[in-house]
Amino acid sequence: MGARVNAGHVPGKKVRPSAHARVWPWQPAAGRGLAAAGIAAAVLGVAACGGAGPSGPGASATGAAAASASSAAPSATASASGTVSPGAAFSLEQQYEQVVARVLPSVVQISTSEGSGSGVVYDAKGDIVTNAHVVGTATTLQVGLASGGKPLAAKVVGVFAPDDLAVIRVQAGAGTLHPATFGRSAAVKVGEIVLAMGNPLGLTGTVTDGIVSATGRTVSEGQGNSAVLISAVQTSAAINPGNSGGALVNLAGQVIGIPTLAAADPQLGGAAAGIGFAIPSDTVTSIAPQLISAGKVTSSGRASLGISAQTVADAAGQPAGVGVVAVTPGGAAARAGITAGDILTALAGQPTATLAALQSILAAHKPGDRVPARLSRDGNTSTVTVTLGTLTSQAVSSGQVGAAQAAADQLSALGG
Repeated sequence: MGARVNAGHVPGKKVRPSAHARVWPWQPAAGRGLAAAGIAAAVLGVAACGGAGPSGPGASATGAAAASASSAAPSATASASGTVSPGAAFSLEQQYEQVVARVLPSVVQISTSEGSGSGVVYDAKGDIVTNAHVVGTATTLQVGLASGGKPLAAKVVGVFAPDDLAVIRVQAGAGTLHPATFGRSAAVKVGEIVLAMGNPLGLTGTVTDGIVSATGRTVSEGQGNSAVLISAVQTSAAINPGNSGGALVNLAGQVIGIPTLAAADPQLGGAAAGIGFAIPSDTVTSIAPQLISAGKVTSSGRASLGISAQTVADAAGQPAGVGVVAVTPGGAAARAGITAGDILTALAGQPTATLAALQSILAAHKPGDRVPARLSRDGNTSTVTVTLGTLTSQAVSSGQVGAAQAAADQLSALGG
């Protein structure tokens, strides 16, 4: 899950602190925000749940099977006296056991010099999908199997930070891996029973259960990490440090999301129970094949302005907009007449006081959308229409703002 967490809090067990456990303090104010301690507030909103990405290679799931996932969980029937049928409860327990036996061998532990996280076997060639923040800047990784044995050496195939996704590949022993089946997150329904599988706090092969609490969430991971999750699956299944990159699985045995972060309540000083988020499987099955085939993403489905930018502050030190540092020639902003030095104060009718706000607005749009942009230039205000471009790996590496910004959010004073 991401920010550094001291795993030594587990009584009686010393676990190496993991750099891969995102737990963002929860702010229950209107609009529902997520933030990290000492980090700019992140935005949690609702975006349309879209995409119908194909299943991952090596284990294909039909749309019909995914759509029926919610009905796969038998409901315990109550008698007239209000008691629950023991047979129904036993049937559900058996189904849990079957799903765990089928999917858990596909969930691995990924270790780097900074910590550990989880991953899901994507195909029979040894490709494993995980979170970009699990990989971090590591060049060498170790993959531990649920069945135990000697860890397998792996290398990074590709990373796409805007979606917080990465693919690694074992250098030998691919035949010992078990590819998972990826379902369609577009077919996921609120109320479905799901299991979260991973390696929280270094405890390999851990399974927790819950339901799909909501779909279509847009969640910003906050300053210090550029990812803005689109159409995220919200779940009540426990997601703890080390679960990042693991599997959120329905009762049909299909991976419908990659657990990535959980909310934390800053007032209580701990996790906000039952609020976790997973990258939707449709995003995974769109991004992962591009990383596998080319090591980069050229079709992300995410909107981009084609600028490098930073948050700017007014004389009182308050965020006042997004300052354009550079404009990509031929990009969306350049075509609209936006230049370096301009300050973007609103996009698509919504204020852009901070870079995080701009990221969240862009996350709700698609390439090709035409949106108004309000600018401040030399003290004068104007509005131009921008036709949004596509965020690609090349754009991210050059520091452009799309649904995410590669550089850290910075504050820069304006005037006196």
